[in-house]
Amino acid sequence: MTCVETGRGKSQRRVCVLHLMASVRELWRYPVKSLRGERVEETLLTEAGLVGDRLVRPQSLAGRRISARQYAGLLGLTGTTADDGTPLVNGHPWSSEEAQALVRKASADDIHLIEDHSRIRFDVLPVSLVTDGALAELAVDHRRLRPNIVIEGIDGLVERGWQGLELRVGDAVVGMRQVRGRCVMTTFDPDTLEQDRGVLQRIIDEYDGRFALDCYVIAPGRIAVGDPFEVLGPWTLDNETAIRQLGGLARPASAPA
Repeated sequence: MTCVETGRGKSQRRVCVLHLMASVRELWRYPVKSLRGERVEETLLTEAGLVGDRLVRPQSLAGRRISARQYAGLLGLTGTTADDGTPLVNGHPWSSEEAQALVRKASADDIHLIEDHSRIRFDVLPVSLVTDGALAELAVDHRRLRPNIVIEGIDGLVERGWQGLELRVGDAVVGMRQVRGRCVMTTFDPDTLEQDRGVLQRIIDEYDGRFALDCYVIAPGRIAVGDPFEVLGPWTLDNETAIRQLGGLARPASAPA
């Protein structure tokens, strides 16, 4: 273990590195919630997640939040980002009639896309992180898990022991809150949409229904593929900031005090 002092004055703190020799393998963002995502080589991680992540989401005309949990066909559409930052659906601007028609066809006639910058566009927290060791254990296409950050250089299921620890990713720091509970979306092949219920059943039977990590953003910063990854010491986050990051399906009472 290596410990160093960071910061100055009142902001100074002692940081102890627990793991070395790991790095960022992949970065993913999902400009349109519940659609396929896009890989990026470099981006800024903010308190609101990766820049450009989940800026648009499906909703019913009655105001009900919609996802691929209800309409798996949404996973067959691709969300990308135009040069000006506009989310695209199969290459069409998200607000265009072409994009909205594609979403209706993949779901239902009363479903449309809305822009949403509130915290409820995330189910739990702004960052989902998974390691190559855990992926090797599960042995399925990792796109089923829809991670934001994939780390390489970690053995087995070591990541499941990082609860309450800071994780340095490039210039940013995230804090692991929990191993993420999984849903029916893991059962669909990312390319063919063929359903295999055995994937989720195995996660339930062998991994207590949880896989990959839900993380708070402790310190924003730039991250890139190839950046070093380190597991640090325990994280702290004020309650107001923690609650501000909790997604629409998370319980505010579970935020740290």
